[in-house]
Amino acid sequence: MAQIIGLPKLSPTMEEGVLVRWVKQEGDEVEPGDLIAEVETDKANMDFALEDEGVLLKLLVEAGATVKLGAPVLILGEAGEDISELLVEAQNQLSAGPAPADPVASAPVASAPAASAPAASAPAASAPVTPVASMPVATTPASGGRLLASPLAKTLAIELGIDLRTVTGSGPGGRIVERDVRAVAGTAPQAAQTAPQAAAVLSGETALAVIPPGPLAVPGNDGEYVDKPLTNIRRTIAERLTAAKRDIPHFRLTTSFEAGPLLAFRKRLNELMGGKGKVTINDLLIKGIALALRRVPDANVAYLGNAIRYFTQVHIGVAVALERGLMTPVVRNADLKGLGVISTEVKDLVGRAKDRKLKAHEITGSTFTISNLGMFGIDHFDAIINPPEGAILAVGRIVKQPIIDDDGKIGLGQRMTMTMSCDHRVIDGAVGARFLDELVELLESPESLAL
Repeated sequence: MAQIIGLPKLSPTMEEGVLVRWVKQEGDEVEPGDLIAEVETDKANMDFALEDEGVLLKLLVEAGATVKLGAPVLILGEAGEDISELLVEAQNQLSAGPAPADPVASAPVASAPAASAPAASAPAASAPVTPVASMPVATTPASGGRLLASPLAKTLAIELGIDLRTVTGSGPGGRIVERDVRAVAGTAPQAAQTAPQAAAVLSGETALAVIPPGPLAVPGNDGEYVDKPLTNIRRTIAERLTAAKRDIPHFRLTTSFEAGPLLAFRKRLNELMGGKGKVTINDLLIKGIALALRRVPDANVAYLGNAIRYFTQVHIGVAVALERGLMTPVVRNADLKGLGVISTEVKDLVGRAKDRKLKAHEITGSTFTISNLGMFGIDHFDAIINPPEGAILAVGRIVKQPIIDDDGKIGLGQRMTMTMSCDHRVIDGAVGARFLDELVELLESPESLAL
């Protein structure tokens, strides 16, 4: 029996998602567990799999559309079933939903002229089932002179420096979707002149991705600024960090240590590994933090409102800068893993974060986070705690500076500064100081990281 399938909750805090692409198409048979679509949530791009079997009789939303949690996205049933009543029901549910915040960027299919958008109204029982995304129409502005474009298409056009008015839309009612923008990007000279590099560049010393700057202006835009619609990820970042800054009583502890031994140890370690991999300073810091948390478990905590949670495992979140926002993939049980394993895992997580292929469990559950901006030339900074964690460590660059040794002689040292932001509700100054003291001891005697 045919049924309407709604958008499921693919991340713990998800309220809506962008349907990036359909993996299956209308008429395809599916079995439980089959991947049918890729959805951008507030965390990352997630796989949307079905728990039922049947035939995809109708795809109710096009690729690039923003869909509220639970809203109808497809009709599943048996081949040849009459779904006219379900189509009416699904369209009623979709039209009853809240209006999008940006009508130009995320106008629903129903906003297109009825004559050119069959999905805007329910077809008769005898009407053929037509794929939503397979009706190319010549690009013309919608009523009122508005240009219809999906959120993904609009964001991509801004990133690639493409004037949407030059793009022919293949979506319903001439709506411009992602594939249309990419098609123009592959042929238009302006794309090659103004587009930033699509892929982030990994720093050899850290797990952060370096994001190239975007174009200063979009061709054909006469205004003084360009408004880019918030992605789900950026919106979630804004909400969570605002709440964290407002609700968590932060205090900071700053220390520095002699990084010369750490650099020398890293060099020896990489020489021993040969071509089997390359350990970064960030990998060493992750292992050091994990071991320090084992020594000072009172710093591996979270505030729950009516209780303090003491974590029995050490999971380190690694802040990664991406073009669409900040992600924190998690290295689980980092205290129990060797440096080579941590290095390989971090590279894999960062690479898949860039490709939007991280799973929900890979970006949740961290007990402590590290944020490293040393590659940007930052000496030190204050980081905002990633709730519900009790602390975050902000790491600056290694700076050469004169030092005085125990014999009173002046020499050249290499100092690295670290600032720990603590939630004063669960971590007191003395606890934070003990943690940093243990961490400095580990990093200044780095051979202990390999034990």
